[in-house]
Amino acid sequence: MPTFLNGDITTPGHLVDPDPRESFADIPEVWDYPDFLDVQLKTFHDFVQDDVPPADREDVGLQAVFNEHFPIKDNRDRYTLEFVNYELDAPKHTVEECIAQGLTYSIPLKATLRLTSKEEEGGEEAIEAIEQEVYLGTLPFMTDRGTFIVNGAERVIVSQLHRSPGAFFEKEIHSNGTELFSARVIPFRGSWMEFSTDVRDVLWAYVDRKKKVPVTTLLRALGFSSDEEIVKMFDLADAVDIGDEDEFEEHLGRELATSVTIEKTIEIVDEDTGEVVDEEMEREVLLPAEHELEEGDWEELDEYDVSRLYLVREDVEDEALDKSTLVETLQKDSSHTEEEALEVIYEKLRGSEAPDLDSAREALERLFFNEDRYDLGDVGRHRMNARLDVDVDTDEKVLTKEDVVGIVRELIRLQNGESTADDIDHLSNRRVKSVGEQLGSQFSLGLARMARTIKERMNLRDADKFTPKDLVNARTIESVINTFFGTNQLSQFMDQTNALAEMTHKRRMSALGPGGLTRERAGFEVRDVHHTHYGRLCPIETPEGPNIGLMLSLCVHSTINDFGFLETPYRVVEDGRVTDRVEYLSAEEEDQATVAQANAPIGDDGHFERDEVRCRHQGDFPIVEPEEVDYMDVAPNQIVSPSASLVPFLSHNDANRALMGSNMQRQGVPLLRSDSPIVGTGLEGRVAKDSRSCVVAEGEGVVEYVDAERLVVRYDEEQDKTDLTFGEPVQEYELTKFRRTNQGTCMNQKPIVQAGDRVEEGEVLTDGFAMEKGELALGKNVLCAFMPWHGYNYEDAIVISERLVADDVYTSVHIEEFEHEVRDTKRGEEELTREIPNVSEEATKDLDERGIVRVGAEITPGDIIVGKITPKGETDPTPEEKLLRAIFGDKAGDVKDASLKAKPGMEGGVVIDTRLFSRRELDPASKKMEEKRLENIESDHERKLADLNERFWEKFFALVEDATSAGLEDREGEVLLTEGADFEEDAFDEVDPSDLSTRAEFTEDEELNDQISTLLRNYKSRRRDIEGTTKRQKHQVEMGDELPSGVVQMAKVYVARKKKIEVGDKMAGRHGNKGVIAKIAPVEDMPFLDDGTPVDLVLNPLGVPSRMNLGQIYETLLGWAGDRLGVKYATPIFDGASLEDVGDELEKAGLPRDGKVQLYDGRTGEPFDEKTTVGQIYMMKLEHLVEDKMHARSIGPYSLITQQPLGGKAQFGGQRLGEMEVWALYAYGASNTLQEMLTFKSDDVEGRSEAYESIVKGENLPSPGVPESFNVLVRELQGLGLEVTLD
Repeated sequence: MPTFLNGDITTPGHLVDPDPRESFADIPEVWDYPDFLDVQLKTFHDFVQDDVPPADREDVGLQAVFNEHFPIKDNRDRYTLEFVNYELDAPKHTVEECIAQGLTYSIPLKATLRLTSKEEEGGEEAIEAIEQEVYLGTLPFMTDRGTFIVNGAERVIVSQLHRSPGAFFEKEIHSNGTELFSARVIPFRGSWMEFSTDVRDVLWAYVDRKKKVPVTTLLRALGFSSDEEIVKMFDLADAVDIGDEDEFEEHLGRELATSVTIEKTIEIVDEDTGEVVDEEMEREVLLPAEHELEEGDWEELDEYDVSRLYLVREDVEDEALDKSTLVETLQKDSSHTEEEALEVIYEKLRGSEAPDLDSAREALERLFFNEDRYDLGDVGRHRMNARLDVDVDTDEKVLTKEDVVGIVRELIRLQNGESTADDIDHLSNRRVKSVGEQLGSQFSLGLARMARTIKERMNLRDADKFTPKDLVNARTIESVINTFFGTNQLSQFMDQTNALAEMTHKRRMSALGPGGLTRERAGFEVRDVHHTHYGRLCPIETPEGPNIGLMLSLCVHSTINDFGFLETPYRVVEDGRVTDRVEYLSAEEEDQATVAQANAPIGDDGHFERDEVRCRHQGDFPIVEPEEVDYMDVAPNQIVSPSASLVPFLSHNDANRALMGSNMQRQGVPLLRSDSPIVGTGLEGRVAKDSRSCVVAEGEGVVEYVDAERLVVRYDEEQDKTDLTFGEPVQEYELTKFRRTNQGTCMNQKPIVQAGDRVEEGEVLTDGFAMEKGELALGKNVLCAFMPWHGYNYEDAIVISERLVADDVYTSVHIEEFEHEVRDTKRGEEELTREIPNVSEEATKDLDERGIVRVGAEITPGDIIVGKITPKGETDPTPEEKLLRAIFGDKAGDVKDASLKAKPGMEGGVVIDTRLFSRRELDPASKKMEEKRLENIESDHERKLADLNERFWEKFFALVEDATSAGLEDREGEVLLTEGADFEEDAFDEVDPSDLSTRAEFTEDEELNDQISTLLRNYKSRRRDIEGTTKRQKHQVEMGDELPSGVVQMAKVYVARKKKIEVGDKMAGRHGNKGVIAKIAPVEDMPFLDDGTPVDLVLNPLGVPSRMNLGQIYETLLGWAGDRLGVKYATPIFDGASLEDVGDELEKAGLPRDGKVQLYDGRTGEPFDEKTTVGQIYMMKLEHLVEDKMHARSIGPYSLITQQPLGGKAQFGGQRLGEMEVWALYAYGASNTLQEMLTFKSDDVEGRSEAYESIVKGENLPSPGVPESFNVLVRELQGLGLEVTLD
C-alpha cells in the first residue's frame, strides 16, 4: 500500500498547496541528501575563506598559496617582501548588471604586504619596514548558484578526476613471458621518480625520467653505502661469523647474498727510476654474489682475514622466493660507496662529472628532497604512508629514505607474489580536483610569475627607496586567471536548458583537461564502470560518443573529503544489528568492509531478518552471516546520480536506455505551462530546490507582500540573535522574469504563496523555470496508446494529436538577444536614430526616438530592430560643407543605413525588453545631474551609517550594562577606558565602532567578550555591505556603463518567441524512449476510448521489446491510475511499485488490471482488432527543434579562397558539389552535366557571371572556364616551388 511521503503539509491560504505524493517506498529514509551544489559552493568558499576574518584564516586555499610564495627576498638578502593578509572587497557590479552588460562578476583582491630593508649605518644594521595594502587585480567570484559570470556568460568550472599523488605499482608481461614490475612516485609538484625490473631481474631507478641507474646506486647515494647494509635492510641475508674452518663448514652449500670483496694496494712505479711514486687502492671480487660456498673457499677467505659473510636466509631459499632481484642489481651496480653512487647519479643527470661531492649531493637533493622544488602534498604523503606501510610524519611533504626503501621492499614483495599491483582505475588512486584547488593552482602560477618580477625589481633598484606598490604588477595574476576562465578545457559554458541540466553540469566530473586524459589515449579500462564507483560515481549517467566513461556524475549521497577522494555514507552494523550511526567511507576504507544492500530486510530491533545476507566486498557479492556484515547502504538510490534517480521504474530498464533517459531529461525545454509527473520518484522537489532556480524561505516567518515581480517576507526574530545582528527581519526578493538562459530558453519565477501565509525554513516560495508546485517539471502528462497508426509511427516516429498544438500543451518560450554597437569611426561617430535614409515610415514605425524597437512590437524577418546610421566617408567634407550640414541637418548624403535587421525565420517574435548602455557624457547638463546624483548617494550613505552606528551602540551598551572594563584600547593603542571603569556613553562620544578591535579584551567576562566580538564582527560585515553598495553606485555614476574600447553606446534587444510543437521536433520520455514527430493528426482522427476520449499520442509498440525499457509501460499504467484517482505517486528506484501494486492501483481506479482497453479508429469509428495498452506517460519536448535545424539558401556567402559556399546554418551556408557527388556523375557518364556542375554552377568565377549575362540576353552559354579550386591547387604547387603552366 502506498503511504504519504510528506505527510499533510498544506497550509490554509496557500495559492498552490504542495500536494504530497503517495509513496511506494518500503525502506524508510534514514539519511538526508547533502546539498547537491556543495561540490561547487563549499570548495570555492573554502578556497577564498571570504567569511573568515584575516587573522583567523586557516592555511588552505588562497591563504596557503600566498604563504607558499612569500616571503620574497633579493639576491643579497637586503630586501624582504612579506605577506601579512589579504582582503576581499565587495563586487563592483551585481550579477544582473554583469549579465546585462557583458561584464565579469568579480571582487577586487587586495593584499597587505610588508617590505623590510636592511641598511648599514655607521657599522650598525638598521631595519626599516613599510607595510602597505596592494591591489592584486580582480578574482571572478562564484554566484550563490555555483556559477561564474565571465564576460556576461554564465560558466561552470567542472571538477577533474585525476591520478592521485603517491606511489603506484604496476605489472606487465614482457613479450618473452617474463613478469615485469614497476613503481612510480607522482608528486603534486616536482620530478617523477620511477622504478622498474627488467627481464634479467635487475631493479632500475629512473631519476627525473632521465637515464636509469641500478636501484642500489640510489640507495647508496641516500646513505646505505655498503652491500651488507642493503641486504640486511631487506631481510634477505643472515650475517654469519666464521672464526675458524669448522664454523665455515657449517654453512657449506649456502648462497652468498653479497659478493666478498677485498681492497688491494697497488704501487705505481716510475719506469725510468724504478721508484714507487704513488699507491692506489683497488677493489677485487673474491667471491661473487649467489656463489654457493665450497670447501676450497675457506683458504682464500682465511688468507684475506674475512671473518663475516652475508648469506641468503635459509627460509628465503626454502620458500623458493625470488631473492635474486637485489643480488642481480648489486652485481650490475658499478658503485661501492656513497661518494661513488652520488657521482654516478650526477653524471646521469647532468651528462658531466661532478665538480665536487657537495654539488653531486645537492643535485639529487634538489630533485626530491627540497621543499621548494618537490611537494607530495597532504594527499601524496597520506597515500605514501598507507601504501608503503611507513610511518613518516604527515608534515613531511618531500621524499624520505624510508619512502625509497619502502618502494623497493614493496617491489620485491610484488615479485615474490606477496603483494598485488595497484588498480589505476580504483577510486583510491583517483582524486577530485575541485574548483577551489584548480583556482589555487592558477593563482600559484600567477604568484610565481609575479615573484620573479618582484625579485628582478628588487635587484635593479639598489639605492632607491621603494614601497610594496612599486614592486607588484597586478596584471600578472589577472592575466593567468582570465586565461584559465576563458580557455581552459574545464571552464565550460554552462548548459542551462533547464534546472536539471544546470545542476548536473555543476556536479560533473571530467577525466579530461590539463594533467588528465585525452579522448584518444583513454582506453576501455579507464572508461569502464569500476566496483569502487558504487555510491560515488553514477554508472548510468555518462555521455554517448567519444566522451563515454570520461565524463561522470556524482551520486546522490556522494561527497568529497579533505584529501579530494570521493566518499559515500553507510549505516554502521554492529554484531548483526544495524545502528542509526552513519559513516562516510572512501574507496580505500570500503575495500576492507563487507557491505549489505539497503533492501536487506531488517526487524524492528535493527537485526537482519534472514540468517544469510547478500553483501558486497570489493568486486564480489558474497552471501554472509549477519555477524560478518560491517556496513549497510543508506538508500536504494545511493548508486546513481540525481538525473538517474528521477527515472521511475529504472530497475525495469536496460542500462543503455536508462543512460539515454537520464541524459535526455537534461535536454527538456521548459514549457509555457509545466506539469510535474504523475509518476515521480520523490526526488523532484529536492532537485528543484537545490538547483537554486527558485526562491526558498531562509527561516520561519510570514509573507507580507506578493506580486509577479516581488516577494516580501518578514522573518521571526530570535531575541538572542537579534541582540548581536544587524540584518533586517524583512527580506525582499526580486523575482527573475523572462530572463534568457545560455541556451536561449526562458527563465521565469512565479510566486506560489499568498500574502499572509506562514512559511517554514526551506519552504519553496516561487516556482522556477521547469517547475510546478516546487517540483521539477520538464514535460507533460499525456494520454498515450502503444499501437501502430497507418505506418506514421514506423521506426520510433511519434503521432500526436492536434490538441497538443491548439492548447499550447507543448509550447515553449525562447528568448533571443540582439546586440548592436555604436562606434566612434575614423569618419565620425555612428548614431542610433529612427531617421534612416531611404527607409519608409512604415519600416520605422515601431522605433523610438533612440532608434530602438519598442517593447511589445512584433518582429518579422527583415524588420529593423535597432536603427543606426554610419558615416559613408567617400570624401572628407570641407569645413564649409560641415557648417552647412550642421545648419540644415542634411545627413542623407553622407550617411548609410547600418541598422540591425531581423534574420530569416524570426516570425512571431515579440520584443520583451530593451537596454541602452552609454559611456559617461561630459556636457554641462550631464555634469550637473551627475553631481546631484552623487550628493544623493553620499547623503543616503551617511544616513545609513549613522543609523547603523546608533544601533551598534544601543546593542553594545545593552550588553555591557552591568560590566566593568578590563582596560580598553582602540586599534591605534589609545586608551579609551581604564581597568575597572564603568562603560559610560560619554567615553565613546568621539569613537567610531570600526576603530574597536574584535580581539580586544573588553571585560573580565570571557563569554561577554565573545558576544561583543560577534556583535562587532557583524557590525563590520554590515558596514562593508553598505560601503560596497555606495561604492558601486558612485562608480556607476562617475564612470557610466563599462563598454569595450571604441564603443560609445550598446543597444540590446530581447525578443521572445513562442514555439509550438511541430512535425520534426524531437520528443522523449524518461526511459530512453525518444522519437521524432512524424504526423500531427486531427483530434477526430486519433484513436479513442470507450467514452469517446481521444488519445494524445501514439507510440510504436515495436519500440519496447527490443529496447528492453519496460519502465515506460509501468509508468504509463500507473500514470493512468493516478490521473483517474487524482493522485501523484512517488516510486523510488529499486524500492518502488511492483507489478502487483500497479495492478491494485488500476483496479482502484476502475481500470483493467492489465491496462489494455478496446480502442476505436477515429477515422472509421470501428474497433481495432486487439486491445491496446493505454495510459498517462510523461513526455518532454527536447531542445532539438526542427525550426532551429531547418535551413535553406539560394545565393549567399562564399569562401574567399575556393569560391564555394560556406557550410552550416550559422554561416548561412549551402551545399557544395563534393567528391561523392562527382563520383555519382562519373558513374552515369554524365560528362556535360558534370562539367556544368564543376564550372558555371560552382566556382568558375568568370564563367558564372558570363553564363548569367547569356541567360538574361537569351544567348547560348559560353564555353566554361577554369574552376577556382583548380587555381588553388596550382598555387599550392607553385608554393612548393613547382612551376605549373596551363597550355
